[in-house]
Amino acid sequence: MSARTPQQRHEADQRGREGEAEAAMFLAQAGWRIVAERVKTKAGEIDLVAARSGLVAFVEVKWRARSTDLGDAIDERRLARVAAAVELVWQDYATQGEDIRIDVLLLAPGRKPTHIENAWMPFG
Repeated sequence: MSARTPQQRHEADQRGREGEAEAAMFLAQAGWRIVAERVKTKAGEIDLVAARSGLVAFVEVKWRARSTDLGDAIDERRLARVAAAVELVWQDYATQGEDIRIDVLLLAPGRKPTHIENAWMPFG
């Protein structure tokens, strides 16, 4: 795989931000409250933190131009990176004893978002 140019990195970042905004709207319509976006930690970034009664979800958002590419958008290595980031900050968000989990939201044009709940359980 060749290295991306600065323009390609910028375009990918922009698509990622648009995907995260779409994911936040989808979650809000499903009754979630978005409490943080793009939480940066030394282990990596958490795309969205969403909450609802008794639960805080740390959400990894994956957007692909083609829905056929969503099958390999998330894997154990990527989820482990998210889990490592969550371990560093979960207590900042689950301040009232809420349960926590890591979810994945898969997005592609012309396709209903796929919400994978409990995609990884780092504290199980």
